Amino acid sequence: MNTIAHSLTGLANFALYFAIALALLLIFKVIYTAITPHDEWKLVKEEKNTAAATGLAGAIIGFALALGSAASNSVSLIDFVIWGVVALIAQLIAFAIVRFIFMPKIVERINHNEVSAGIMLAGMSVAVGLLNAACMTY
Repeated sequence: MNTIAHSLTGLANFALYFAIALALLLIFKVIYTAITPHDEWKLVKEEKNTAAATGLAGAIIGFALALGSAASNSVSLIDFVIWGVVALIAQLIAFAIVRFIFMPKIVERINHNEVSAGIMLAGMSVAVGLLNAACMTY
């Protein structure tokens, strides 16, 4: 019984970090969908647009990867939040780079449900998330 009690001593910290991570994930989704010129939710929910769903899922996964690293490597809750914000900004910059440098017509292509554009956006988002996560292992 002592082992179980000892194992659960970190439950409060887990709950706090997890709640903040979920809040940051929600904030990321709101900001990301607000800055993209296409309405991902409408495209996914109403038009069943696979390209939009793929791109958005990749962005969320990429951010979650970096956020997980921030949680694992942070020294305090404030440190976690700061690095979570850094991860959020890095993911938004990644979208801007894809949109304005690599694929200037990506928004139009996603609106037209070109799956290859969604996959490319998702891939870049996950790649940046992995790099972001790796760079947080200070």
